[in-house]
Amino acid sequence: MNREKLAELNERELATFAQRNPKSKAAYDRAEHLFGRVPMTWMNKKAGGFPVYLDRALGNRIWDIDGNEYIDFALGDTGAMAGHSNPVVVEAIEKRIRHQGGLTTMLPTEDAEWVAANLSERFGMAKWSFALTATDANRWAIRLVRAITGKPKILFNAYCYHGSVDEALIVVGPDGEGMSRPGNVGSPVDVTETSRVAEFNDLEGLERQLKRGDVAAVLMEPALTNIGIVLPEPGYLDGVRELTRKYDTLLIIDETHTFSAGYGGMTMRDGLEPDVFVIGKAIAGGIPTGTYGLSAEFAEKVLARTDLDLVDMGGVGGTLAGNPLSVAAMRATLEHVLTKDAFGKMIDLATYFTDGVNDLFDRHDLPWSINQLGTRAEYRFAKPYPKNGTAAFESADGELEDFLHLYLANRGVLLTPFHNMALMCPTTTKADINRHNEVFEAAIVELLAD
Repeated sequence: MNREKLAELNERELATFAQRNPKSKAAYDRAEHLFGRVPMTWMNKKAGGFPVYLDRALGNRIWDIDGNEYIDFALGDTGAMAGHSNPVVVEAIEKRIRHQGGLTTMLPTEDAEWVAANLSERFGMAKWSFALTATDANRWAIRLVRAITGKPKILFNAYCYHGSVDEALIVVGPDGEGMSRPGNVGSPVDVTETSRVAEFNDLEGLERQLKRGDVAAVLMEPALTNIGIVLPEPGYLDGVRELTRKYDTLLIIDETHTFSAGYGGMTMRDGLEPDVFVIGKAIAGGIPTGTYGLSAEFAEKVLARTDLDLVDMGGVGGTLAGNPLSVAAMRATLEHVLTKDAFGKMIDLATYFTDGVNDLFDRHDLPWSINQLGTRAEYRFAKPYPKNGTAAFESADGELEDFLHLYLANRGVLLTPFHNMALMCPTTTKADINRHNEVFEAAIVELLAD
């Protein structure tokens, strides 16, 4: 690829982006009281130099304050997999706010048991507890497994994604052992004191770490999702479960992103048997929530420990966790929106997306590849697709990625920022996918032109 040409195209698209979004740029420039000029710091790292500012969103459409309309394949990086402001979820939220009241009361509602029963049907865990984010659910799960096993460390895969959990910010270093993930901000302790790490799809590396006898649990995504979509090799997930049992180590599965695999995520689809299960984001239709489930055996062990103070001052729980608003949104989303039928249609659309992108790569003889996981698909600038997190990280091309995101955004298509993930929701159509492929091919043609 001609890097000089790529740089020229990037400059052109940056200029176009600024011309299309004068109101967003002005709003960004005025935001002097926000840290980094944005309400969440990574928003100012998007391609373009400033973010577009939201006016409204519905289904898989977003409109910015400059009046530009976008087909949204980012969908809040999974949080809006049910679609923006799904009418059924809005109705449930409105009922709780306008008619019932009590948005946060520190009291349970009957909806909570319905949600827990539905989660048990989907993911197989016997007992459930709620959080406000999947990050918190992971933090609390980590505390529980340490308390029960008496072991200090948690094992992760390199370049995994479990929110901002401190222990998870570990990667495999040049010597094959753990080191702090690049960019780790203000780590409270050396991450190698709290964590171990192995590459995804590497059972030998996993066993080498578990043999040391100090790992309370393996906390993993069943497919890596924040460094591309790195899928498990045949037999890998079964091998992980066998090794954790062999070395008396618990298994925590985090399906916050891999819920895209289907009605019961990869856990139902692939027959996984975790001791603890974590999920968040999409299950409440965009309202903040998280939850963790425990196997019957593990829940019994936790409840038998009367010395554990299972409240926030004991390190588990929070004042806003399980609030009536989040629980009402979860019930509406799980009961009426993210159903078996909906997943079937969304997965078919993701397959259509994947097939179309693969065809573009073949026709233009590009050494790129795409993976699909249920309702999501992501292309990577490597072929074959990387098999572990480190290889996926090394395949990144920030300049090329920025160009493609800008090119698409300037023509009304949004991908998930910082990687090339496209997610389907119940209102996504083949016409939306065709538009993405049309614009994507135009970008490829310009890149490859003499």
